Amino acid sequence: MILRLLKLFVVLGLVGYLGMLGALYLRQRALMYPRDPAKADIATAGLVAAQEATVVTADGERLVAWIVPPRADKPVLLYFHGNAGNLARAGRTGRFRALTEDGTGLFAISYRGYGGSTGSPTELGLLQDARAAYGAAADRFGAGRLVGYGESLGTGVVLKLAVEAPLQAVVLEAPYLSTAAVAQEAYPYVPVGLLMKDQFRSDEIIGRVKVPLLVLHGERDHIIPFAQGEALYGLANPPKRLVRFPEGRHEDLPQYGSLAEVRRFLREVSAGTFTGAESRAVAAGAAAPDTSP
Repeated sequence: MILRLLKLFVVLGLVGYLGMLGALYLRQRALMYPRDPAKADIATAGLVAAQEATVVTADGERLVAWIVPPRADKPVLLYFHGNAGNLARAGRTGRFRALTEDGTGLFAISYRGYGGSTGSPTELGLLQDARAAYGAAADRFGAGRLVGYGESLGTGVVLKLAVEAPLQAVVLEAPYLSTAAVAQEAYPYVPVGLLMKDQFRSDEIIGRVKVPLLVLHGERDHIIPFAQGEALYGLANPPKRLVRFPEGRHEDLPQYGSLAEVRRFLREVSAGTFTGAESRAVAAGAAAPDTSP
C-alpha cells in the first residue's frame, strides 16, 4: 500500500513537472518580452528635440523610431532598449535626455510588438529590427558616427549587429552571457538550454567584435547577475572598459554616474585615446568628471 502511494506521488509529481515545463515552453516569449504595445508620446516623454519616424524592416514590419539629430561632429547613439515597457518607460527617457543634452544624437527604435511597432518579438525579429535601424540611421547620419548602445536585453541585440555592421564603438549596460543563462538562474530546475527559443548567445559572438567597448554593470543587479557582465567583459577584445557600480542594481545606474561614464567613453573614442583594458569600480558620487561642452 505504501509503495503504491509512493509510486502515485512520483507519477503525480512528474505529471505536474511536465505540465509546468509545457506551460513555460508555450508562454516563454510572453515572459521574455513583457512589452507595452501602446505607442509612446515624445512630447509627454519630454524629448523636445526628438523627432518620430517610421523604419520598415526587410520582412515588412513598421517600427517606431525616436530620433535626436546630433550637433556638430557629435556621435549618434543607436539605442536598443530592454525587454519591458516601451520607449517611454520610466528611466529610459531620462537616459535619452541626459545622453543628448551635450549634442550627442540618438536613434532609438521600438522593437516589433513594442510601443506602436507592428509584429511580435523574437530573437531573429529583433535582429531584423536592428539591421533596419542601422540602415536608416546610416542613411541619415553616416555609418561613421554610429555608436551602438544596448540596455539589458538590447545588449544581445547590439552585439549581433556589431558582428555584421561597422560601428564606431559599443556600450553595454547590464549585459548577460546569454538570456538562457539568465533564465537558468531564475528557473534552476528547468532544462532551459533545451526549451528556450531565443537564447541571445552573447558569449559566443563578443569575441568577434573589434571596436572599443564599454561595459556598465551594477554589482547588486538582481535581474542579470554582475558576474555575467564581468564574464562577458573577460571574453571581449581590447580596447575595453568595465565600470562596475557597487551599489547599482539593474535599472538605476544613472543615479550612480553611468551616464557620465558614457560621455567620457564617447569623448575618448572620438579623440582616439581609448586604449587598453580597464576594470574599475565607481562608488556613489564618484563618477568620472563630465567636462563635455
